[in-house]
Amino acid sequence: MTAQIRTVPLKGVRGMIADRMVQSLQTGAQLTHHASADASVLLAEKARMAEAGTKVSVEDLLMLAVIRALSNHPDANGRVEGKEIKLSDTVDLSVAIALPGNLLVAPAIFGASAMTVSELRAARQDLAARARANKLSVSEMTGGTFTVSNLGLTRVEHFTPIINAPQICILGVGRLTDRAVRGSDGEIALRSHVGLSLTFDHRALDGAPAGDLLTAICVEIESFAP
Repeated sequence: MTAQIRTVPLKGVRGMIADRMVQSLQTGAQLTHHASADASVLLAEKARMAEAGTKVSVEDLLMLAVIRALSNHPDANGRVEGKEIKLSDTVDLSVAIALPGNLLVAPAIFGASAMTVSELRAARQDLAARARANKLSVSEMTGGTFTVSNLGLTRVEHFTPIINAPQICILGVGRLTDRAVRGSDGEIALRSHVGLSLTFDHRALDGAPAGDLLTAICVEIESFAP
């Protein structure tokens, strides 16, 4: 029996995505660091906020943790344009959004560094709704300074995200997994950990400061406060 082959042309939006991914890999010096962070405090804060009547997701809280870490690591918040590194004093956070038809967009939340977690959630949901309706602006699609890509609802724990060029960094977020850890009393307990993968452009950021940023993101997650 001869297999039936379905041909899907790389054109339209899918073709644009393919071209951008290839261009990103060809023009940047990309390297990925991986880490895991204890998410117990963050999950407790999510539950506390829910009890108080404020609904937020793990992704919303992670976005706030990333923004806080970037405030102390400004060299990672920006873009590489030609032979220049352009750093921003505000975080315009791009959020990867999967769409039907195997499509992907990463529009920016402008001024994310000045928002509360509830405002970040509302902005993210607005972008997702307008992405599905094909109503995103060109500036939203191209103007971010740092991207977060979340695969936490899949079985993926760590991955190697491709930079949303010309940005310097992208953070990949994996699923929550339980890990056995030894507490201060010496007892072993299970704690939820989140997998994190930071891809960075080595032209703009070296391995050590990239590692410091990823460590700072982990610390923000592990000591999360409203």
